[in-house]
Order: sequence, then structure tokens, then C-alpha cells
Amino acid sequence: MEKHTENVIETLQEFINKPTQDETLALQTKLCSQTASFCIQLSGDWLYQGSPLPTKFAKLFASILHCIDGGYFLITPVEKVRLEVEDAPLVIVDFFKDETATGLILRTSIGTEHHIADYNRLKLTDFGIYLPLERGLWGKLSRACYYNFVNEFNLSDVEGLGA
Repeated sequence: MEKHTENVIETLQEFINKPTQDETLALQTKLCSQTASFCIQLSGDWLYQGSPLPTKFAKLFASILHCIDGGYFLITPVEKVRLEVEDAPLVIVDFFKDETATGLILRTSIGTEHHIADYNRLKLTDFGIYLPLERGLWGKLSRACYYNFVNEFNLSDVEGLGA
């Protein structure tokens, strides 16, 4: 019986340590250029080679945006493109509680929605409140959303939150 238990534990550890599909894709894809073609400004606006990018394209590109070791990349199965990000890649303009599960649904300035279960991992800095998203990304609360969030969760009474 003890031998079977060891095999189960080894199998579970291998499963836990197995890279996700996103991690595998990121490792296999070669970087196209060291120069960033895209820039996400402090306001959440996207630029491509210095020109404003329409929101519909920013929304599309946000679906393949990853943060790996502090760097931002658009990653597809065939290419990886570096981005410059001034602060946070996504600006959160609204949030509401998820009625079907625990957590929040966040809406960004470019119209993307993100479901987060653990909003207690937030970063509280001198520059704002940041919430963890998928693929290693963080979203920053806009000014109005910041005040609604503080009011909703009464952050002044919570100890131990922040970076």
C-alpha cells in the first residue's frame, strides 16, 4: 500500500509542476524583435509604432497579452512581440460581484472582462490599487473605480493588505 501512495504522490507532483498551455506556448515561441512595437500608456491607451490603436484591436491584442518575468508580450503560436507598458497594462473602470461564484468581474477601459476569485491579493501602492488578472497581468483601478472599491470593501478597516 505504501508503494502505491508514493506513486500517487509522485504523479500529483508531476501534474502540479507541469507547465500550463500558456507557459508552454511562451517558452516555445521565439521573440520577433527586442524593440517594442506596441506601447500601453498610463491612461490605458494602446499605441502601435507611436500611433493610436483602435479599441477593437487593443481588445483583440489584450486576449494574447502575457506578463513573463516583468516583461510584456503578445504571444501567438508562431510569434512573440514585446510591448512597453508605462504602468499597468489594463485599466479597470468597473467591477461587480460575480453572482455565480465567489469573486469579482472586472471591466477594463478597452471593454475586456476578467473574472478573479482572489481579490485579497491586491497590491495597494502610492499610485493606486492593482488587482491580479490572468496570464501574470495586473489591472489598475481607474480613479472613480478606486473610490468605489475602497467604499465597497472598506479597505481602511482591513489590515495586512497591500504589496
